[in-house]
Amino acid sequence: MSGSGKGLGFAGFTMPKRNPSTVSLHAVPPPTASMNNVPPPSSGLSKQGYSTMNAITQNAMTGNWGTLGKKRAKTEDEYFDDDDEPPTPALAYIPAPGSPTNDMAKENNDEVDPLDAYMAGLEQQAAKDLMTSKENEATGKGDIARGTRGDIDDMDDEESYYKYMEDNPLTALDDGSDVEIEYDEDGNPIPPPKKKFIDPLPPIDHSEIRYETFEKNFYTPHEDIEKLTDEQVEELKNNLGVKISGPEPPRPVSSFAHLGFDEQLMKAIRRSEYSQPTPIQAAGVPAALAGRDLIGIARTGSGKTAAFLWPLLVHIMDQKELAPGDGPIGLILAPTRELAQQIYMEAKRFGKVYNIRCVCCYGGGSKWEQTKALEGGAEIIVGTPGRVIDLVKCKATDLGRVTYLVLDEADRMFDMGFEPQVRSICNHVRPERQALLFSATFPRRVEKLARDALHDPVRVQHGAAGEACHLVTQHVRIFNRPEEKWPWLLQNLVEFLSAGSVLIFVTKKLDAEQTAANLGVQQYDALLLHGDMDQADRNKVITAFKRQEQNILVATDVAARGLDIPHIRTVINYTVARDIDTHTHRVGRTGRAGVRGDAYTLLAKQTDKEFAGHLLRNLEGAQQEVPEELTQLAMQSAWFRKSRFKKGKGKNLNIGGCGLGYKERPGLPNISEEPVVSVPTGGPATDRLASLKQAFRSQYNKFTASTDHSWEQTRPVLQPGVNAPAAQEEKRVRKGGKKSRWE
Repeated sequence: MSGSGKGLGFAGFTMPKRNPSTVSLHAVPPPTASMNNVPPPSSGLSKQGYSTMNAITQNAMTGNWGTLGKKRAKTEDEYFDDDDEPPTPALAYIPAPGSPTNDMAKENNDEVDPLDAYMAGLEQQAAKDLMTSKENEATGKGDIARGTRGDIDDMDDEESYYKYMEDNPLTALDDGSDVEIEYDEDGNPIPPPKKKFIDPLPPIDHSEIRYETFEKNFYTPHEDIEKLTDEQVEELKNNLGVKISGPEPPRPVSSFAHLGFDEQLMKAIRRSEYSQPTPIQAAGVPAALAGRDLIGIARTGSGKTAAFLWPLLVHIMDQKELAPGDGPIGLILAPTRELAQQIYMEAKRFGKVYNIRCVCCYGGGSKWEQTKALEGGAEIIVGTPGRVIDLVKCKATDLGRVTYLVLDEADRMFDMGFEPQVRSICNHVRPERQALLFSATFPRRVEKLARDALHDPVRVQHGAAGEACHLVTQHVRIFNRPEEKWPWLLQNLVEFLSAGSVLIFVTKKLDAEQTAANLGVQQYDALLLHGDMDQADRNKVITAFKRQEQNILVATDVAARGLDIPHIRTVINYTVARDIDTHTHRVGRTGRAGVRGDAYTLLAKQTDKEFAGHLLRNLEGAQQEVPEELTQLAMQSAWFRKSRFKKGKGKNLNIGGCGLGYKERPGLPNISEEPVVSVPTGGPATDRLASLKQAFRSQYNKFTASTDHSWEQTRPVLQPGVNAPAAQEEKRVRKGGKKSRWE
């Protein structure tokens, strides 16, 4: 623009000449008339879709600069993605209110909007509630006058819980959330006692139920047994070591051929390595086959399980098959899971001979799986009382067809507090059922409770109640300190393992874990079993020990009952049991199936002297050798020393004169009529008497002499030679001027 007076404008047009003094370089030139007459571009786009140069020039000349460039140019990705985007839907036409189109739409639209219907319902309900509240206020109907609504004002579960806790503040102490934790002497937390009580089954009236009849007597005495005389029967009982009592009990047998089992069952018995019946089987199986109720008291490992399983199989095979929905025919109750599983394995092994189904029901197992198994039907149920009650309550099974009831380890169930539950189960079973009770120990109070559930039972006792099997040799080792037990165990463990598997019992769970860990440090692979383990883990441990994957098992008393593993040759009581009955069951884990075993009990003089007396009597009852060192340790216990019988020469009667409560015995001379021999004043006897008098004299010196001597007339006249020492002593005492207590 400067110099030539001519400059280039926008888009190639020329600028008019102006005075340089008045020209502003920043001024925008006004549009000319020729610019307004430019025709609009015709097409503006090429064949490829791009804007042409003419279109760009024409757009610039039209002056629409404010509308150009506001939209951001598209990138290559955005350009090719335009085809994928759905077109923007057009807005629906909404007619104006009151217009004819709106009225026609209302007539043609038969469907009601759900939101409009819901809001209309709320408005109607609000109006109705308002009218009701006004009417209640006018009539004054108590709480109704407040116009409460049940769906809002009623308490939900959480609010009702808070209300209950507010009304019962002491209940919060029982929920266990704020319970103070106590610790034992080793610093381990003591778990609070579980106040879990299983409600027994409700009573039922059997008179309203119609039961089908059944047969329970399947025993025909063998001709060889019938030919025996009474003397021969007593000799057979003595040889077996059994005591049989009850109304007309069947005679014991001496062979399986006398029981009358069929060949199928006999093959299964022979496969189980039974050569002849054990004493409890020889006396108990005939009574059970005869349909009699039975109380069996036998040593551990004596074959009690088979004694009630074989008659049960015969009992089941005589009845008709189960219909859909029927409960079991045989019910076996056990106190612990381990014992229930052990009985289940035995029942399954013998039951498959006749295709008899068996289900094991115990706490800790899956209730759903047990329920499914019962839905398929089972002739035998083996379980614990609590789980059986749960399954009956949830209609998984019923006890209407139970005609054979077994209570194994009944004393343990009563001791564990299951008496109400066991009684309720017995009451739910038909009254004319056959009931059997077996146990290794049977206290009198438990026997009295058991007799309530049995009718005219036959009592079979093998050995003394609570006595270990005679095939077990018990050894006692006494140490000065508990720490000396561990070196002894390591020194003898190789010898024990050479004979068979080893079972080590301890009392506490912590001791079991520590013992198993210490054995692992010494390169001994040991399994661990205690009560805090899950049921699945317990089953794995027991299965691995049965298969002899490891030959050492460290366990608490949870394995003391019902664990039947024949290859256990040695039982070690590393720490003593809580009571002598548990000790008996511990020892009974070996010496099973007719194979001898050894049991070692390790005692410490500092801590186990109270248990030594119980162990000594247990050894004497089992006719085992009692070490002299054990006797000396037991005599240190006060209760055992007082209750122990005294050895030595007996005490002579009435030596020393007529004492308090003396009575003359016929044929004995009267001591009072014999002349008293004069005793010299010297010697230990007179010195002792003098010291006693001196002590009494010093005690009564504060008394003064009496002035009344009328009592002297009542004294007997002394005769020569009679009571001379006493007269001399009396004279010597009177010299003091005071009357003593001896005058």
